[in-house]
Amino acid sequence: MSDFFRNLNKSINTDGNIFLADDANSSAEFAGSIDTGSYILNAAFSGSLYGGVPNNKITTFAGESATGKTFFVLGLVKKFLDDNPTGGVYYFDTEAAVTTEMMRKRGIDTKRVSIGETISIQEFRTLALRVLDNYISREDKPPMLIVLDSLGQLSSSKELEDSTEGKETRDMTKSQLLKATFRVLNLKLAKARVPLLITNHVYDVIGAYMPTKEMSGGSGLKYASSQICYLSKRKEKDGTEVIGNQIRVKMHKSRLTKENKEVIVMLSYKTGLDRYFGLLELAEKYGIFKKVSTRIELPDGTKTFGKTINSNPEKYYTPEIMERLEVAARQEFLYGEEDEVEKEEVLESVG
Repeated sequence: MSDFFRNLNKSINTDGNIFLADDANSSAEFAGSIDTGSYILNAAFSGSLYGGVPNNKITTFAGESATGKTFFVLGLVKKFLDDNPTGGVYYFDTEAAVTTEMMRKRGIDTKRVSIGETISIQEFRTLALRVLDNYISREDKPPMLIVLDSLGQLSSSKELEDSTEGKETRDMTKSQLLKATFRVLNLKLAKARVPLLITNHVYDVIGAYMPTKEMSGGSGLKYASSQICYLSKRKEKDGTEVIGNQIRVKMHKSRLTKENKEVIVMLSYKTGLDRYFGLLELAEKYGIFKKVSTRIELPDGTKTFGKTINSNPEKYYTPEIMERLEVAARQEFLYGEEDEVEKEEVLESVG
């Protein structure tokens, strides 16, 4: 019977937009991940230490001013280019904040980054759609990543015209423009298997009963984003010298993992995201390592300090430990994994 409907689908559409769910051709299907460079951050986004940011979805990084959103996203750009030697990035900069020198200092191959300086929603939409349409039409496509930094600085054409004429009226159609933009882009991105990373500002909601943060840009981005995370930071010091930031990442929205989960990652000014930072807390929570007074007890019974583990992670996070941490990450971040993990543990104990 499935052959009948498969043939029927072919007869009523030539573009392949209708197909059997069993054929798994949907643009909405998960198309892999981009490694963030941090095991714990990978887990927060995908439920696996070896996953990362979804490869055909919109992911939004929101935070107040000076929370390191641009610095954070540039780290993801570097990781993407390092992992994909033939890949390229389209970086739409609305704040005129990212320079070639800044990228080079971060170790980013600027020959594979195209910067688009846009100031209006309409301009960004037009350029992004041109990029995607041309990309989709090509064969043997290399991996591609698109970045919008940041959404909060985009104006509408009407706002720009009014400013030129000295008017101070607010454009009430801006939120509708953003909704329409992301409605179209979402489908194109999914079809092209291209991720879009967006940075955005948050503000305090005045009059809320509890202290509440809200993203700028209206509801369009909320609906379109597969995942939205809120960033906050505190400085990391070596003595009196600031060497980087500890960034708290809260999953405000996620279609792939549990919402409202928080992880802390280390973003060094010199080396970028620390690969292993955050695993110590996960290991303690799931009994892989045990906290004994001020030290950490390892599975073999030896004790050491957490700082020692973090300073030489490859020594302590052996393949066996990483395997157990992967199971713990699934249980911590994925929906419905608790029962599966418990079943596996029971079967192992019986076997």
